[in-house]
Amino acid sequence: MREKIYQMVHRYERNALSVAYKWFMIVVIAVSLLPLTTKETTPAFAVIDMVCLVIYSIDFFLRWISADYKFGVHSWTSFARYPFRLISIIDLLSIFALLCPLIGWSQAVVLKVFRIVRIFRYSKTTRTILEILKRSKKALLAVGSLAVGYILLSALVVFNAEPQTFATFFDAVYWATVSLTTVGYGDLYPVTVVGRIVAMTSSFFGIAVVALPAGVVTAEYMKSLQEKE
Repeated sequence: MREKIYQMVHRYERNALSVAYKWFMIVVIAVSLLPLTTKETTPAFAVIDMVCLVIYSIDFFLRWISADYKFGVHSWTSFARYPFRLISIIDLLSIFALLCPLIGWSQAVVLKVFRIVRIFRYSKTTRTILEILKRSKKALLAVGSLAVGYILLSALVVFNAEPQTFATFFDAVYWATVSLTTVGYGDLYPVTVVGRIVAMTSSFFGIAVVALPAGVVTAEYMKSLQEKE
């Protein structure tokens, strides 16, 4: 029975039952997004949240009890490991967000957005992209480390060069981030020569930093398509 449950909830295109379950969950997730489109609270939206809470909980339970088939290790370690996967944590957060209004804790309403992420579980494109990111994680980590290092360095320079413009170090980090990504909102900007030199360098450097991960992901994506063909 648990093997059949695994085929249904984990192997989305395995058989007619798994395909039907997949589309059922997609419809449920789509309906669960309706309360997020308005700030008003209505009885209908409360019913939707309640139904989604029950369905999400059952879905997580079914996935959990078939975790040993998911990992291919028929041991208690599979059941202990499953709740700590990234997608499992997202599932738990979405369930927790739906549960909070029932116990009178409205502060966790922001966690409702995690129900949006659930729908990507059923997307082949998303699974392909996640696989690509996993395969190219070393290159992406190298580029990411370079970007973070440069952001902190340029923020440190401009923070000390312009104490009047940047009241806190966080302001400097925020400015360095938007400058490196060539966004440049214009709410904070340097006025000294040193600060403007750092800004120009960040703009040029940002073009290369943004282009590098894009090239890595594109190359891995083309490679993945060729392997599937």
